[in-house]
Amino acid sequence: MELKTKIHAEDGKQEITITREFDLPLDLLFKAHVEPEIVEQWMSTKVLKLESKKHGGWQYQTKDAEGNVVFQASGVIHEFIPEQKITRTFEMENTPFAPQLEFLEFEKLTDDTSKLTIHIVYKSVALRDQMLKLPFAQGINMAHNLLQKVVSTLKTK
Repeated sequence: MELKTKIHAEDGKQEITITREFDLPLDLLFKAHVEPEIVEQWMSTKVLKLESKKHGGWQYQTKDAEGNVVFQASGVIHEFIPEQKITRTFEMENTPFAPQLEFLEFEKLTDDTSKLTIHIVYKSVALRDQMLKLPFAQGINMAHNLLQKVVSTLKTK
């Protein structure tokens, strides 16, 4: 099955570009990235902090059934233009990965469709390549599929 979320990684570069078209209006796609209760649903993680503004901070955490933290990430929002772009840092705790810089761009295609482009810059080519060896593509595609499903229910309300 072809993944709807596309990942482009050029050899020898320390960056990747992720693109996905959604059957969602631009405002709902953007809301899915800035409203904590929606983020929690499609990312399947707890939003501890999400300050959707320039110089705002964010922090997500996932625990297992026993209450142990299995994933925690945080960062700072450097640029925030509603329904256009979010520039932020992304740092996973307790991993060998250095913080990365993410540029999220939101684009209206039609009244009912929109596109998300995420450009991620890693500290090194080696770190980028290490990330790509993980089930990264499948994970982000699953998350985006869930985003489409969750936000589509908001669209019909």
